[in-house]
Amino acid sequence: MPLWLDLLRTPMAARETKGLRRMRMTILSICTVLLVSIAALTPLRAAIGIAAGGLVAALLAVLAILVPVYVVTKNRADDRYLDTLGEEREP
Repeated sequence: MPLWLDLLRTPMAARETKGLRRMRMTILSICTVLLVSIAALTPLRAAIGIAAGGLVAALLAVLAILVPVYVVTKNRADDRYLDTLGEEREP
């Protein structure tokens, strides 16, 4: 069987665990809050002052930490899953 066909038939990702789903939903939520806070930066600055910029910076810092953690965790889960599939297929 050609390699490209074998790759097409291989599942690309493991099932999402509760922890990975929670982390993904947290990232999406933070991105939404970040989008809203950037879009409403002027009224936010009028309401809470200079802390508005700190809020945006804090959200960016959390994303800078959480996204790489998620990517590494997800890749490890996918690698484990694909390794178990390879073991099942070997004669």
